[in-house]
Amino acid sequence: MNAADSVQALLFVADSPATPENLAQALELTVGQVEQALEVLKKNLNKQGPLHLVKLAGGYQLATKPDYAQLIANFLKPQRQRLSRSLMEVLAIVAYRQPLTMAEIDQIRGVQSDYSVKALLERRLVQEVGRRHAPGRPVLYGTSQQFLHQFKLNDLTQLPILETAEPEPPLLSLPMESEAS
Repeated sequence: MNAADSVQALLFVADSPATPENLAQALELTVGQVEQALEVLKKNLNKQGPLHLVKLAGGYQLATKPDYAQLIANFLKPQRQRLSRSLMEVLAIVAYRQPLTMAEIDQIRGVQSDYSVKALLERRLVQEVGRRHAPGRPVLYGTSQQFLHQFKLNDLTQLPILETAEPEPPLLSLPMESEAS
């Protein structure tokens, strides 16, 4: 058994992206050896077959190559789970401002968000990340590994940068001088 084959076997059965550290521990190898094995596996998979190695959510995962997307969609007939506008709004707030409490989410949105947060918790896109050291010890929410996975992000630094929407000063209209004078 070579290291690349062993890594492939573990990635095949992993239900989420696996880090080199986790793979090294399971295979009783060094992280460096696992990283070399990942490079060999990546090259081998790129040469042939329907799978490739992707870096996602801080780890590695086997995925089908994009060329096979339509074939797989025809076979699986997946139901698209669209996020409503309110769910996307709450998810964006959590992603960019985490960790934050339900009250903070409500304050930013100006409406109650408990239904949206509950729906995002059920979809495992957000998770409880702790409790604020304040009266009542409110729950703090943050994004989950599933969030990174679903939006194909390796980490939160890959989120698009938000432009701050500062109001522009009003244009002053000065009376034009007459050319005839």
